[in-house]
Amino acid sequence: MRKITPFLWFKDNAQEAIDFYVSIFSKAESKKSTHYTEESAEASGQPEGTIMTSEFQLEGQDFVALNGGPIFKFTPAISFFVSCQEPDEIEKLWERLSHGGKVLMELDKYPFSERYGWLEDKFGVSWQLNFADAEQKIKPALMFTGDQFGKVEEAMKFYTALFEGSGIDKIERYTAGENDKEGAIKYAEFTLSGKNFVAMESSMEHAFTFTPAISFVVDCQAQEDVDKFWEKLSEGGEKGQCGWLEDKFGISWQIVPAALGEMMSDPDKEKSRRVMKAMLEMTKLDIEKLKQAYEE
Repeated sequence: MRKITPFLWFKDNAQEAIDFYVSIFSKAESKKSTHYTEESAEASGQPEGTIMTSEFQLEGQDFVALNGGPIFKFTPAISFFVSCQEPDEIEKLWERLSHGGKVLMELDKYPFSERYGWLEDKFGVSWQLNFADAEQKIKPALMFTGDQFGKVEEAMKFYTALFEGSGIDKIERYTAGENDKEGAIKYAEFTLSGKNFVAMESSMEHAFTFTPAISFVVDCQAQEDVDKFWEKLSEGGEKGQCGWLEDKFGISWQIVPAALGEMMSDPDKEKSRRVMKAMLEMTKLDIEKLKQAYEE
């Protein structure tokens, strides 16, 4: 099954954030890192030799964190929905995650949940904690606001048609008299390549929308996969550098050959340097050219 991984863009404190998250989730670990080469340091303005990306896992959900500089900011448009099975679990997570952060919806009883709260942690990342039992404990949650309001169903159909092992699992709509437009999607769940996502939409005025601070990395085994996802996801959106794109809904993706991570983390620094140099010259990533740079 294809892997889709949330990618978090931090200013320069990615490892501090990872250490924080790993310390508060019960099943969590920090994994491998890559470092800035001369070329990537020059392109990004980050110090050569410092950590560029770090992989980590929380409750079975993989993440990648980047030290990318003060270019993008996290917003609640993409948050992480956490299902907690025990009352003391949600209380402890709320206490730790909210410390130094910002409460968006108080942890309380709501018509839709016995215990629920929404917050931004001290790093700006948003979390929704809910008292519920779910096989996938952490799910990426997408909030469509502003110009994207009313597009949740279109987006889910678009994504689930593109990724294998996908489908729309649940849709709840606002009814007459509720606090949004009748028929708008209050809450939805969908699956992409075997992983669960949450989606919502709001017609109310919000001072946030999607930004590249959180993107989704799509691992591709072959160039034909890279080509397909690059072209399909960028339709009506915008193509960027180094495999990055923004789709027509404003959500950012990275279309990445699975072999790139192995090449970039090779202990032979000259090999990883050549791969980085080649990648920085690309828009859509070319597996053969990356391998040529690696094997020179």
